[in-house]
Amino acid sequence: MKETSFSIRINAPKEHVWTILWEDKTFQDWASIVDEGTYKKGDMKEGNTIEFISSVNGYGVTSLVEKLQPHEFVLFRHRADTKESGQQERDNEWTGGKESYSLSEEKGVTLLVITMDIPTEQEETFADRIPKALKRIKQLVEGE
Repeated sequence: MKETSFSIRINAPKEHVWTILWEDKTFQDWASIVDEGTYKKGDMKEGNTIEFISSVNGYGVTSLVEKLQPHEFVLFRHRADTKESGQQERDNEWTGGKESYSLSEEKGVTLLVITMDIPTEQEETFADRIPKALKRIKQLVEGE
């Protein structure tokens, strides 16, 4: 896996950006750009397990919310690749990888940085899709 970072500046307070990132409806909107039909199951609380699943292909990841500072930072550690049925299937593609979302604000502009471990065979796909998802987050936040 290769650690890769992506970032965007958004004209809004970090609290609003955080809300757009993690509310179910808006999460599904932007996350579906990365993997069509993606939704999340579980509570965003430090120490909890959360699943990110694609309703289209039926696969996703089960992740630990390892660190959470609301409106500022969340770190997920991917524990297992998971089927929509809840069965943990593909044991090695994302397992052990990390994914974080960092928000910092200066003068009403939020810098959102996504840092993630990407399996080698998916580097090109994510290099294409994550920037598109960031643009969609910006649109959702700024009301475009």
